[in-house]
Amino acid sequence: MSQPAILAGLIGRGIQLSRTPALHEHEGDAQALRYLYRLIDADQLQLDDSALAQLLDAAQHTGFTGLNITYPFKQAILPLLDELSEEARGIGAVNTVVLKDGKRVGHNTDCLGFAEGLRRGLPDVSRRRVVQMGAGGAGSAVAHALLSEGVEQLLLFEVDTARAQALVDNLNGHFGPGRAVLGTDLATAVAEADGLVNTTPVGMAKLPGTPLPVALLHARLWVAEIIYFPLETELLRAARALGCRTLDGSNMAVFQAVKAFELFSGKQADAERMQAHFASFS
Repeated sequence: MSQPAILAGLIGRGIQLSRTPALHEHEGDAQALRYLYRLIDADQLQLDDSALAQLLDAAQHTGFTGLNITYPFKQAILPLLDELSEEARGIGAVNTVVLKDGKRVGHNTDCLGFAEGLRRGLPDVSRRRVVQMGAGGAGSAVAHALLSEGVEQLLLFEVDTARAQALVDNLNGHFGPGRAVLGTDLATAVAEADGLVNTTPVGMAKLPGTPLPVALLHARLWVAEIIYFPLETELLRAARALGCRTLDGSNMAVFQAVKAFELFSGKQADAERMQAHFASFS
């Protein structure tokens, strides 16, 4: 009896360089699954953010098994879903939606993905005080991962102060008072920090630049990115030139995809095989 076909997709903006389709389809091929993964790029389709509901409806009506959600829709999608996993509800952001039995169930695999990357890539760094740039959908997941992985205090910097304060309140409710703080003086915070994490889209191929002045970086910092196209952002290049230990976005990309593959297919993914396939693009 033939395997049921799996049709998955990624909804986001500026995602033409995404390696996610190839990661999923290659693992599907390795497991003899009929697995198709499509990009649904709101930029290429010339759609504004309000089209998200219609994109979700269309995917459901055309038989998609599931969707990954990326910038800038990880929080906007919440009211369009029927159910949330416990983790997605706690984080307040969704990057994976399973479409089954007429229901839309939101999950968050970003948190697990970043935590796994941190454990593998920077296992022994100091986690006393960390500065995080950005408090959006990906930022929420990364902040939860950082505090879960032992960061003592997380200082959040975000242009949308209300959004940042909501995340600070969420984190302190989960992890205890004072674990997360709304940052005010970026220069002082970075000077005193052990680590810096960028969760903003600044540095992506479509949004070049750095999320903070590179003059603020210093050699004692470790610096982590979640962007992986390009794999070496301007921020990572500047940090490496100073001798900082760095973590690129590849591990988060792979390990969030491992969990999403399992949610879509019901099969266990081979994480090492998916890592090797991701590395083959470099």
